[in-house]
Amino acid sequence: MDALISFLVLSFLPRLVVPDVPTSTSYRAIVEIVSGKSRIFTGERLHLRCIIPDYYKASWDYLWFRGSVQLPWSGEVIQLWNANIKESGKYSCQGKRETQVGSIKTQRSLPEEIHVDGGFVILQTPQHPILVGDVLDFECRLRGKAPVQKTILYRDGVEVMVQNGSSLYFHLANVTLADEGMYSCRASWDLRRRTHSVISVATPVNILEVLTQPVLEIDAEGVELEVTKINLICHLQYNARAPAPPVNYYFYKDNNLLGPSTSLNHIKVRQAPGWYRCRAKVPRLDIIRWSEPKSFGKDFI
Repeated sequence: MDALISFLVLSFLPRLVVPDVPTSTSYRAIVEIVSGKSRIFTGERLHLRCIIPDYYKASWDYLWFRGSVQLPWSGEVIQLWNANIKESGKYSCQGKRETQVGSIKTQRSLPEEIHVDGGFVILQTPQHPILVGDVLDFECRLRGKAPVQKTILYRDGVEVMVQNGSSLYFHLANVTLADEGMYSCRASWDLRRRTHSVISVATPVNILEVLTQPVLEIDAEGVELEVTKINLICHLQYNARAPAPPVNYYFYKDNNLLGPSTSLNHIKVRQAPGWYRCRAKVPRLDIIRWSEPKSFGKDFI
């Protein structure tokens, strides 16, 4: 009888529930180039740093990767000394630290692509995003020194600019989306009665619009129980550099404005068939973009 009572008592004791221990943080590591460029010659050096955006400044170990392969480095900064072509690749890093409840890791950083070039000339392009209207600066960088007399800039294999003299720099002002492409450069010089000419590997140049054309989404299912309402959502990509001025949104039905401008990219309106559009405006940059009209309601399909 005593044994039965003991069993009943134990069976009613609350179970000890061990909570799941988080193994990753919500923030992402960042790779930055400390010294050097993303394109270097063989034999040159490059330093990369892993930044952990940890508000509490905890102590971290570092994991480094080239592509999907983990590298045998664990420091905050890694150094490519006397770089060789095999060290080209996409470098990323991740923070890791031990706690009383186990290992915790950050999200792996976005990759930083490094090119190690075994040739005689590299076309250096800007490492920051290029926006429509920017000045695009290039440097046709030579291995060693040479008495350059002529330099040519190409886009997709077609001459864009030709310079006579020793300058190795090109500047394209007020660029547009049409200036995107694969760029390369050629440098030429005469030495000891012979003409020497070297050309770089082509490098991609992407150009972003400050404000892309909006795309209107009409959401009739995301309004919960308000079956007489619809959500109008104005999707776009805004690429202005910080501090970016605000975007104002306007919504229309059959070319009639649906209320005042708003800083939000969505509004809730009464459900009614018709043609809907949205307009995005950045007053300080004097940019206005319209979406294509979109129909709603069975009479407008």
